[in-house]
Amino acid sequence: MTPPKNRGNAGRGGRPQGGRPQQGGRPPQGGGSGRARGTGTTRASQPTQTKREPQRPVVDVHDPDGVRLQKLLAAAGVGSRRVCEDLIAQGRVEVDGQVVRELGVRIKATQTVHVDGERVQLDESRVYLAFNKPLNVVTSMSDELGRVDIGDYFGDRKERLFHVGRLDADTEGLLLLTNDGDLAHRLQHPRYGVLKTYLAQIPGPVPRDLGKRLREGVELEDGPVRVDSFRVVDSQPGKAIVEVVLHEGRKHIVRRMLAEVGHPVLSLVRTQVGPVRLGETKPGKFRALSSAEVAALYKAAGL
Repeated sequence: MTPPKNRGNAGRGGRPQGGRPQQGGRPPQGGGSGRARGTGTTRASQPTQTKREPQRPVVDVHDPDGVRLQKLLAAAGVGSRRVCEDLIAQGRVEVDGQVVRELGVRIKATQTVHVDGERVQLDESRVYLAFNKPLNVVTSMSDELGRVDIGDYFGDRKERLFHVGRLDADTEGLLLLTNDGDLAHRLQHPRYGVLKTYLAQIPGPVPRDLGKRLREGVELEDGPVRVDSFRVVDSQPGKAIVEVVLHEGRKHIVRRMLAEVGHPVLSLVRTQVGPVRLGETKPGKFRALSSAEVAALYKAAGL
């Protein structure tokens, strides 16, 4: 008897059948069915195209007259020189939007630097202060009526300081001061949504639906306003302390809003701006912000 032919090894013309096409060979020719012969897989009518992301233009951030990047990072408190070198080598440092991996890059302190996505301020001429404004102090560097103002506390400094927003004379608490104009603008503009937190003493008792009313919005003469957060901190017979959080910056906004809902403010303290807290700073005293607080402010302001 003649042994059967081994059709698994050779087919027509001696070509392999039923396996994958040989590397570099031509794909099997099919008919109108659109299937590769012997594979049972549907062949795409057109090759798949991979959509390429637009590449960011490469910018040379190196300045031969600058300072080595790792030295500036270490001076800004990011870490030791060796730690900063490792951050650069790992591609975790950006200068003016460009990832820098070379240790020999020199830059100016005025360039924009991010580490792990957070802004690092390298310019030692920049000043960031948290001031606890006392009662009856006007938020002005020079009051034309001769009243006590914040210029009486900072007038002898060489920097030109901007106060971030305002506090009424009869409101005390946290006031940020800086000579970084771009940051100051963003922190106080409602478009960027940087939150401010206040503690207000108001007549009690506080109705249960007061927070809901304030979150839904209150209509004032210059337009509606709503809080981002509201809670009762303490309640005593005839008075209560409430926490109000909002990103609005209109004049007397907290006082007008609470008066509109029947709970005029008896006393008011701002305790927080963005991520920066008043903390233990005494009235009339100020402190320099830490590098972590400055980085958090930049992040809150979208810089």
